[in-house]
Amino acid sequence: MPLPTITCCHSGSVSNRGSSGSDPIAVLIGAKRPSGTLIHTIAVHPDHVRQGHGRHLLTSLGSKLSILGPPRIIAEVPDTLVPACELFSATGYVEEAVLTDYVFDGDRKRAGELAGGFVIPVTIDDLAANGLLGEADPQVCWQRSIETLTARKDDIAGLAVASDERIEAYILYRNGGEIVSLRSFVEDRGARLTHLVSQLSTQGMTTFRFPKVHPAEMSIELLEALGFRPAAGHRLYATRARAA
Repeated sequence: MPLPTITCCHSGSVSNRGSSGSDPIAVLIGAKRPSGTLIHTIAVHPDHVRQGHGRHLLTSLGSKLSILGPPRIIAEVPDTLVPACELFSATGYVEEAVLTDYVFDGDRKRAGELAGGFVIPVTIDDLAANGLLGEADPQVCWQRSIETLTARKDDIAGLAVASDERIEAYILYRNGGEIVSLRSFVEDRGARLTHLVSQLSTQGMTTFRFPKVHPAEMSIELLEALGFRPAAGHRLYATRARAA
């Protein structure tokens, strides 16, 4: 994972009121990649909200990235954080999509025998070597991007349905019940993915979550057929860096 970029507002440097205090009153933490910058956290001290500090941080970051790049800036904001959503909208960010958290609670019955394939362990390196983590992948959240998966590969396990010629579907997961990625390359109405989810259930992972699914990544109809249900939402905001 790239090192975070941190910018602080101080009470003497933002308000233009001549304050000489040096304690930080607002902070922005992000991660930068060649493809864009993620705003991971933006926070303002409760005693200094509604004074423009959050907007100042976002504007300053945009000005800096308009020179240094990359130009794309995004934020994935829980839709329960209404003030944060309002801040991004007011600062020129556009809502591109709603990312949905899904959970699986083990109610799905075990799938039948898999026809025409077999289940094998799979790693991030295996998928990369087979060209299955390339640019053709659908839109995904920051934590399921190629860079994040590669950086976290030692903590990620996987299972795949394979034929004699290729990998036809896979599921990546972490201990603790997080589905990292779920993909099928065969049109089978979810049969292979159902089998892989069932395999995790037989290993004791009866409850797990699949966070921040982009609507272009997988349809809600397929996820519900696999036994997942929506639990929470995040708004994907994006903008292009520009000078203030």
